[in-house]
Amino acid sequence: MGFFVLLASVICNSVEKKIYVNLNNTVPCVRLLNATHQIGCQSSLSGNVGVVHVLESEENLEWVLSSGPHPPYVVILDSPLFTRSVMMKLKNGSRRVAGIAVVAPNANPPEGFSPHTTCPNENTGVYSEDYDPIFAHCNITVWNPLGNGLSYEEFDFPIFSLKDDNETQVIRQCYLDHNRAANGTAPQYPLCAIELFSHMSAVTDTATCMRRNDINFSISPEIVCDPLGDYNVWASTRPLNNTAKGHKMWESVVIAAARLDSRSFFFDIAPGAESGVSGFITLLAAAHALRNATQQAPPNRTILYTLFQGETFDYIGSSRMVYDMQNNQFAVDLNNVHSFLEIGQVGLRSDSKLWLHSDQLSRKNTSVNDEKLIENLQSAAGRVGISVGEVGFSQPLPPSSFQRFLRAKPIPGVVIEDHQSAFTNRFYASMYDNAEYLNVSYPSNLTLEEQLEWVTDTAQALTEVATIVAQALYKQAGGQDVEARGITADPKMVARMLYSFLIRSNNSWFQQLHSSEPTLLVQYLLANLTGSTVNREGFCTRSTVRLSKALSPAFELRDYTSKEYSTWTESRWKPFKGRIFLLSLFSKADMLFSSGREPTNATY
Repeated sequence: MGFFVLLASVICNSVEKKIYVNLNNTVPCVRLLNATHQIGCQSSLSGNVGVVHVLESEENLEWVLSSGPHPPYVVILDSPLFTRSVMMKLKNGSRRVAGIAVVAPNANPPEGFSPHTTCPNENTGVYSEDYDPIFAHCNITVWNPLGNGLSYEEFDFPIFSLKDDNETQVIRQCYLDHNRAANGTAPQYPLCAIELFSHMSAVTDTATCMRRNDINFSISPEIVCDPLGDYNVWASTRPLNNTAKGHKMWESVVIAAARLDSRSFFFDIAPGAESGVSGFITLLAAAHALRNATQQAPPNRTILYTLFQGETFDYIGSSRMVYDMQNNQFAVDLNNVHSFLEIGQVGLRSDSKLWLHSDQLSRKNTSVNDEKLIENLQSAAGRVGISVGEVGFSQPLPPSSFQRFLRAKPIPGVVIEDHQSAFTNRFYASMYDNAEYLNVSYPSNLTLEEQLEWVTDTAQALTEVATIVAQALYKQAGGQDVEARGITADPKMVARMLYSFLIRSNNSWFQQLHSSEPTLLVQYLLANLTGSTVNREGFCTRSTVRLSKALSPAFELRDYTSKEYSTWTESRWKPFKGRIFLLSLFSKADMLFSSGREPTNATY
């Protein structure tokens, strides 16, 4: 009997392989939830099946939405048609749409594209009806004018990204052979179809899914969603007693911050080259440049390097650190913070210029003086030969972690950016914010190891910013000018980091860090860049680097409708899958009736 079952299984698998062509290079859009609603995409529990239609123009939508005789359709979009106009028309006609597959181009599009909102994190920054309301909700400055908001829409069908490779060509050829109307005549069965699986377990909002998580009636209860979160990475130039939490008498710290995370419309395709990587690489390079100076001639104040996770989703990491500081759960508290320097988007400097952003309302507070920090940055920039501009009083801070600290306490601080007002970044929070966009490229004759060491123009430019940051931080911490002038960042180190984070993480340098998990990679890297080797072989490093929770306080407080803290959760899901097959008249009817849908045309 066992032999018969095995033989039957082999026969079935063989037949399935002849019927279906699996799509291996697919990435889905997934479902996220917050205090009020859900966003993202999903398939039905059994997957969505639709007849393939390759959209050739926006005008061609009429076939999908009304006149095509074989709905529902899975629409294949090239990237120029992945626009809000097209997507919202397909969303509103969802009874005839089973799913969408977006073909990701091999090169970035010439025009800008950002699926984020025009005003990132507008409800969780410092500006509100109670604090400088004229600046709230981007009333003065629209930071991301190209934002079309697609990442914050809800679609009741699956949306996948496809690589523009052989699999995509198979789909196109299948469409041409079986589905494309010829001379106004509707195609006949069999038709080329696609099945997409991306079922999400969570529904409605965060409060609903967390309540379902808590229901424990079964032996093995199903978790349907998880709070978005990770760990912040931090280190100090002098050891801080992390066992005794809270205020440290006589301790004064200068926070140097950057964000680690990024996002895009599609799960796990979020390179964040300009939005995140340019800033945190600059901070890591500055920390490396400061290692010798802070050990040999320690300044009076401690520099606290902080790399925040989850900032894209309502400042998860920074709001957690502030919460911990307020509740004696961190190594220092807010009263220990002397000043704050944040490195934002700095990879696309126009005319080699940087901009210094500060909060104008807090500057009017006599207890807050960020003039010294601005002066230190300007002096360092002058030595490096970089022009810096100070943003005027008529503009708020850009979206930044510093805003969460200002919500709690007036602190002197500056955010360094490559833009004066609206983002320079034309691909903010999209899959196109990548190495190509930062112009990180290499001569074709280099080996992979030679590319790792190659100093690109972008690496050189970020090295200059890191040198400015390092010199300014040293002076801000009370160091002497003569030592500050000798601090310079290493372009080879910046080049290695750019290559490793944006081109190829599986390289000889990163392999020495013995981790492939992004947060741990950054932790080990910061330890190596700032710590000291304690044995001759170099296998052991003494470092102050630590991890701290980057989990919204809303989940510790069980306040799932919080307006103070991020409430974002991510649905759990079944395995993602996509496959192509030929659909007969009978299988089409079976598919419609089994899903509870009525046939929409007498042809069936």
